[in-house]
Amino acid sequence: MGRGTRLLLAVVCGVAVAGVYAGQPVLGLMGDDLGVPRDSVGWFVAAGQFGYLAGLVLLVPLGDRLDRRRLIAAHLGLVAAGLAVTAAAPVAWVAFGGLAVAGLFAVVVQTTVAYAASISPPAERGRTLGVVTSGVVAGILGARVLAGALADLGGWRAGYLALAVLAAVLSALCLVALPADVRTGTESYRRILGALAGLFARPFFLGRGLIAFFLFASFGTLWSGMALPLAGEPWRLGETQIGLFGIAGLAGALGAARAGRWGDAGHARRVTGIALVLLLGSWLAIGQLGWSLPLLGFGVLLLDFAVQVVHVANQHLLTTAFPGRTSTVIGGYMVCYSLGSAAGAAATTTVYAVAGWVGSTVVGAAFACGALIT
Repeated sequence: MGRGTRLLLAVVCGVAVAGVYAGQPVLGLMGDDLGVPRDSVGWFVAAGQFGYLAGLVLLVPLGDRLDRRRLIAAHLGLVAAGLAVTAAAPVAWVAFGGLAVAGLFAVVVQTTVAYAASISPPAERGRTLGVVTSGVVAGILGARVLAGALADLGGWRAGYLALAVLAAVLSALCLVALPADVRTGTESYRRILGALAGLFARPFFLGRGLIAFFLFASFGTLWSGMALPLAGEPWRLGETQIGLFGIAGLAGALGAARAGRWGDAGHARRVTGIALVLLLGSWLAIGQLGWSLPLLGFGVLLLDFAVQVVHVANQHLLTTAFPGRTSTVIGGYMVCYSLGSAAGAAATTTVYAVAGWVGSTVVGAAFACGALIT
């Protein structure tokens, strides 16, 4: 697979996943505009995550039977539609619906990851997964920078509109630029879904899935809750300034790219343990948000680096262990990811309303401990 193809797939992943996370730096603005109380704004993120969860179960396994190139193009088009509805939403329930649709079809990310893994030589699979996953990192964190900057210029809706246009353009480009991925299998959709359910009875898969749940619950606790204390006393930061913390997190993209090479060299299990220790330690710095922004920035960098190292290592190990069901195993693994992200997003805003950032820090550290113990 050429460098241009890797880059295109990374961009697809980045744009698709950005729509799920773009609301995090502007949750307060969205809630004020659409009449949602501050202690409930985390549900804007959770709505996309729950849609994502449904897509992981119902849509991603289709990649083990259908042409993944066509699936990628179709799902990107539907992501664009969901984001456009969100951008135009006159009331909260329409925004929730648009975000759920965008989240449902944002599982194009997992179809893209499975596509990349299946067309890569085994000796380069980790490298390819690292590059493509770095696009996911850039999308998740870059979306915060983009959404924050555009919110200051044109309101919170501007970020969703920009992402809708990008997703529509990429949908057309993928049909032209990506090689076909003709599937020859005749396995029924029902049988594929049965195989997905059966993965949760496999100890190796379940262990990696539990790590993903706690890992991304910790990740979601930070990114869904951080905007609230930064907008308040003593910092009173604007949306653009809050979004700029995504730049610190972009260092996680370096972790994703490097983790793929470590996986190819046979070190995936070892680096997972080291990265989970770093994840827990990052919360010591993140907890200092009340008095030190530099320490917060360092904690964000460390957390995102650790999360992406573990994420790529998990995917490398699972696609190697289940080579005949690349899409299904990625979809099942990401069910755990999505549940964790939704749990973190909902928990942090709820706890923050009662115990402030100290409470959110304890929750994030507890999730990190769960991943390390698992």
